[in-house]
Order: sequence, then C-alpha cells, then structure tokens
Amino acid sequence: MLNDINQDARQRMEKAIVALQGNLAKIRTGRAHPSILDTVMVDYYGSMTPINQVANVAVEDSRTLSVTPWEAAMVGPVEKAIMNSDVGITPTTVGSNIRLPMPPMTEERRKDMTKIAKADAEQARVSIRNIRRDANDDVKSLLKDKEISEDDAKRAENDIQKITDEFVAKVDELVAVKEKDLLEI
Repeated sequence: MLNDINQDARQRMEKAIVALQGNLAKIRTGRAHPSILDTVMVDYYGSMTPINQVANVAVEDSRTLSVTPWEAAMVGPVEKAIMNSDVGITPTTVGSNIRLPMPPMTEERRKDMTKIAKADAEQARVSIRNIRRDANDDVKSLLKDKEISEDDAKRAENDIQKITDEFVAKVDELVAVKEKDLLEI
C-alpha cells in the first residue's frame, strides 16, 4: 500500500521532469537544433501534421537548420508554416531546400530566456511539491482509517520527502545546464 503511494508519486514526478525537459528544449539558445521546430504544424493535404513527418530537419552548421520536404509540392506549405509559427526565424528557400539561419542572441535576450527557464523550473518544483502533498494526504488517510501505524506513516512521509528532494535536485540540475547553455556566447 505504501509502496504503491511511493511508486505513484515517483511516476508523477518523473512526468513533471519530462514536461520540464520539453519546455526547456523549446527555449532557443542561438544554436541550431531540430527540436526548435517540434511545435511547427504543416497543412499536409488538409490535416495538420508535425513538420518532422513531412520533411527532413537537419543541422547544417551551428547556426543554420536545413528543412527538406519529402515532396516538392510541400515546399510552399512548409515555408508558410515556419513563417506563421512562433519560432521567430525567417526561412530562405533554395530549390526544394529551406534554410533557417539562427540570428545571434543579444545579451538582453539571453537573460530573458534564462528568466523563462527559471520560471519553467519553478513551475516543475511546484508540481513536484503538489505531488508530495497528494502522497502525504494518502498516507494520512491510511493512518486515519487505522490501516497503518503512526511509525509507518512517519516512515512513509520521510520516504516521500526523499523522493521529492531527489526530483527537485533533478530540476535544479536541468535548469543549471540550460542556464549555462543560454549564457554561453
């Protein structure tokens, strides 16, 4: 019973970490990375499709992405989707190849991106703390129903706190790496 509560808390905290990693991957560092285009959807014959399913997205050099649609007829829709997205990059088309040059980031923009990363990290910490609260509430309800002893309840709460500390440390580590990446010129 207590193991189930711990496992559930661990799985939910793991999902919070995965969500944070996804949010941090979307924050642009000034270097070309295919994940920048993950949120771009292309109108593929009437249905909205992720760009990586209609084109090959590759890194040409540290500041340039290359997008090559698999069908020549998709060059226009892919280019239009990139322009209409919130990526903030203007594509240049040469034949069937679309190039996306990454503009260099200013110091001010780097600091803004760092603030966004810290805000995402704080949101993940809050989520992890809420999961801890839910798990502790489950333990308290078991104690109230006299299904476990007070010693078991204290031990379970300590275990939940250790799991929480472990995941908060992961959050801190992820945001520190992203911050270092953002501030690096």
